[in-house]
Amino acid sequence: MLKRYKKLMLVTLTAGLSASSLVACSSGDTKTSSTNAPATAAATAAPTPEAPKPGLKSLQIWQKEDYNTYPVATFLEKATGYKVQYDMLPQDKPQDKLNILIASGESYDVVTTAGSTDFKALYADYAKKGALVDLGPLIDKYGPNIKAAIDPEALEAAKVDGKLYGIPTKSLNTVSTSLYIRQDWLDKVGLKMPTTLDELVTVLKAFKEKDPGGNGDTNIPLTVGGDSSFIANIVGAFGMPNFWNDVNGKLTPRVLDPAFKDYATFVSDLFKQGLIDKEFAANKAATTKEKFTSGKAGILMMNWSDVPTIADALTKNIPTAKATFIPALTGKDGKAGLSASKGFDRITFIPKASKHPEDAIKWINAKLEKETFKTMAIGEENKHYTFKDGAYTPIQPIFTDERNQANNFLMGSDDKNYPTYWQARVRKDMRLFDGWNLMNGLAPEKTRVIDKLGYAPYMAEFSKNFQQLNTLSNDYTTKLIFGAEQFAGLDAFIAKFKTSGGDASFKEVNDWYATVKK
Repeated sequence: MLKRYKKLMLVTLTAGLSASSLVACSSGDTKTSSTNAPATAAATAAPTPEAPKPGLKSLQIWQKEDYNTYPVATFLEKATGYKVQYDMLPQDKPQDKLNILIASGESYDVVTTAGSTDFKALYADYAKKGALVDLGPLIDKYGPNIKAAIDPEALEAAKVDGKLYGIPTKSLNTVSTSLYIRQDWLDKVGLKMPTTLDELVTVLKAFKEKDPGGNGDTNIPLTVGGDSSFIANIVGAFGMPNFWNDVNGKLTPRVLDPAFKDYATFVSDLFKQGLIDKEFAANKAATTKEKFTSGKAGILMMNWSDVPTIADALTKNIPTAKATFIPALTGKDGKAGLSASKGFDRITFIPKASKHPEDAIKWINAKLEKETFKTMAIGEENKHYTFKDGAYTPIQPIFTDERNQANNFLMGSDDKNYPTYWQARVRKDMRLFDGWNLMNGLAPEKTRVIDKLGYAPYMAEFSKNFQQLNTLSNDYTTKLIFGAEQFAGLDAFIAKFKTSGGDASFKEVNDWYATVKK
């Protein structure tokens, strides 16, 4: 018994000495060992485990595929550590559904909408009514990648009353629409690609008189739709490529532009000569495409993204057919221009009803980490794409299968690099790339006229009147072209336009423009 007691005392004493020795050795000074002991204990303690990340709810724009099972969602969960439940707005009347969800306080952590004028107006309205989280403090604390990746000008443009409530995903400042012409018809009539309005008229007359398509009475030199009274490329030759253009330092809507009457007169003359589709006022976009692909029309106003579909349909009907875009046409006073978009493709915000606003910003920030963003956008090198000579080329079919809808997952973008990454999307079909490149990559910079209202802030009068005034302008111009309205009544129409919101919008727009124009 005594031996066991002595043995126990020895073990206890030894343990005590060992602990004291460790403290002394760690301090290096017996005088300070007692004050350093707590810090040493803290340093050797196990780190506090990171709290588990909460699940998030994200409301997205409509797409055909289920976001939750799409490969990008799987990648993002692994890359960011956040499990996200994705829901979609409906394809039809998404604004109505969004209004209901915001008003009812549905607890979405993140909402992403289109960046169009109507959705920008909703975003600003929600912000003004206190329905959205002020993101400035959260981004300052948790968003270094957001600050580094997104163009500061875009972030500034997304502010409402000086505060940032949304994260913008920039549009790419691309020209989308021009005139698509049958090159084989040009060859048959022995003419070169038109470069001026006068040369275009010569081509249209040759298409009508020589009938290179063999259509007889159904021959159509140029087909457009009734909602396209301002014909892309032609309207640019009159200095009016965008809805609003700079006229002597003032942004001016087309119908108030001094060049409007000249433009409408020119197109009306084309119609009277039978050089424009006589059914253009009733045409829908699908109708004009059918007339072109069936071989009845020689020129079509078209978006470059439609090239593969149109080319396939045209070749199916006429195997020898060839078509391409007409470069920017020059008018009599040297003006030329194709409208280039500027603004937001998407805008992302956090509703006040969010249960996890800090984690929502952390998630968005994680998505904008340089390599994470790149992989989200275009996938993995040598799996989804190859990179050579500065160009990203998709590997099919896996790129389309796993990254075709990647743009719908963007919540802000790496604005310096994304325009280059994005070109992998148009290289899915080289005809698509060639169409885009002809209007953007190869076109002279001066002919790409960027919409100066693209980064305009929310403006109440402009937003309220925008759609109504555009419809009013388009309908009246269409009637002028086919003779239902006379040019003698132009002054009366302008007065109506101004009292229908045109004057109020003009003042509001130019009060803002005076603060930003260079």
